[in-house]
Amino acid sequence: MSLTPPPLPEMPGLTPIPKLPKHGFFPPEIIKAVAFYIISLCILAGVIVCILAIWDFANRDTLWRFASSFLVVAAGSVLFAYVNGMFGDKRGL
Repeated sequence: MSLTPPPLPEMPGLTPIPKLPKHGFFPPEIIKAVAFYIISLCILAGVIVCILAIWDFANRDTLWRFASSFLVVAAGSVLFAYVNGMFGDKRGL
C-alpha cells in the first residue's frame, strides 16, 4: 500500500492563473534594500545612543527624542516600500 494519494483528474477548461511578477513604481528589490539599510542604520544608532544614555554621556531626553525619531523614520521606510508595491504598474509598461 502506498502513502501517496492518487493524482487528481484533469478538469477540462481550467487553466492555472499565471502569477504576475511584482512591479512597483520603483524597482521593489531596490526599495526593500534601501528600507533595510535605513532601518538597520537607525537600530545601530539607537543602540549607540542607548549605551551613551546608560553611561550618562547623553541626556535621557536625547534617548527619547532619538527613539521617537527612529520610529518615524522606520515607519516611513516601511510605508514607502508598501505604497511602492501597491501603486506599481502591473502591466510592465
